[in-house]
Amino acid sequence: MKDKKWDLMALASIPLIMTLGNSMLLPVLPQISRELHISSFQVSLLITLYGLMAILMIPVAGYLSDRFGRKKIIMPSLIIAAAGGAVCIAAALFTKGITAYWIILGGRVLQGIGAAGAFPIVLPFVGDMFKDEKVVSKSLGLIETSNTFGKVLSPILGAYLGLLLWYAPFISIPVLCIISFVLVLFLVKEPKREADKQSLKDFMSGIVAILREHGRWLYAIFAIGGICMFVTFGVLFYLSETLEAKYNIHGVIKGLVLAIPLALLCLASYGSGKIIGQNKPRMKWIGCGGMFLITAAMIITGFGSGLYWLVGLLSVGGIGIGIALPCLDALITEGIDQKNRGTITSLYSSMRFIGVALGPPVVSLLMPRGSWLLFGTMAGVSAIGGLLTLLAVTPGNKSSESGQRGEKQLQLPRGIRQRAR
Repeated sequence: MKDKKWDLMALASIPLIMTLGNSMLLPVLPQISRELHISSFQVSLLITLYGLMAILMIPVAGYLSDRFGRKKIIMPSLIIAAAGGAVCIAAALFTKGITAYWIILGGRVLQGIGAAGAFPIVLPFVGDMFKDEKVVSKSLGLIETSNTFGKVLSPILGAYLGLLLWYAPFISIPVLCIISFVLVLFLVKEPKREADKQSLKDFMSGIVAILREHGRWLYAIFAIGGICMFVTFGVLFYLSETLEAKYNIHGVIKGLVLAIPLALLCLASYGSGKIIGQNKPRMKWIGCGGMFLITAAMIITGFGSGLYWLVGLLSVGGIGIGIALPCLDALITEGIDQKNRGTITSLYSSMRFIGVALGPPVVSLLMPRGSWLLFGTMAGVSAIGGLLTLLAVTPGNKSSESGQRGEKQLQLPRGIRQRAR
């Protein structure tokens, strides 16, 4: 791992930047709405459309990365994301009102396409770089920590930039993408891969066969990843609205409060990635414990009131999510053979983006109906995630003794175990 630390640092910049590019807008959405004279629904589309484009394009990017190589897809994707930010800046500088809004929306579409070809490809890239499962788990923990650190930093940085210019967050996106592009270009060396000569038809048939034969554990992990992101962004939206409406907390102070549960999520993610190592039963039980910790936190939140109670319990929920995510990443990355890893992990990333897209609108509909229904719903979906981890994810009895990928993969049907050697 030490000889590839710079490769990992460069790859870790991608989830950080992609997360900042989306989540930095959350604190300034009301300001954008006022500047462009658009409704709250219209301004929310700046987040939703980004996620929808990513959902649609992630499987395509995964297929292309399996066929042509990870780095060859990541590099142009970063350029596309930077171009999307440039379109948004041009709209803010040279147009006004609804015209600026539609152009910015187009820029967000480009950013979503770029995000689809960048962050999701990092997970299989890390899986390709190492043979030692323990190193893979630690490395994925670092990637997940970078992602969650972006979530921690984004409300603070977004609120601060919004004080300077309402479109300042858009300016930061191309700058950050170019930095990441340079880091990946010069520091990341892609492992040698066998050329994939499969036709698209044969490739799709293979993926369908994998999903049909091994759907139980794959679909479970897809769903759990979506649930984690649904709860994360739903709770973040609720806390953001409540801080302003109920506690009159705005600006950078609001960003700092929002960052508390996300900071604990980040720390838990890093710790979980180090603890799980190459032990697949441990991945299952730690992930399961994380999901049930979220469930308990959501239930208890409904019993009290007050700012400290709310932030404290939502922070406990953040710890649960941080514990679970690296376990999911490691299980799905190490359980799929290299040939199809990019596409399968991209489907997993698509499910996570679905959770991102659904969380805020669902919470906005539940908030007027009371906190009991809101947190009861969050607890219910988290409990479903815990049960899926408990019942549908079935790792082997023991990790590989040598630390190398071998026969003791997840207890999947024989075919995928042989391919995962």
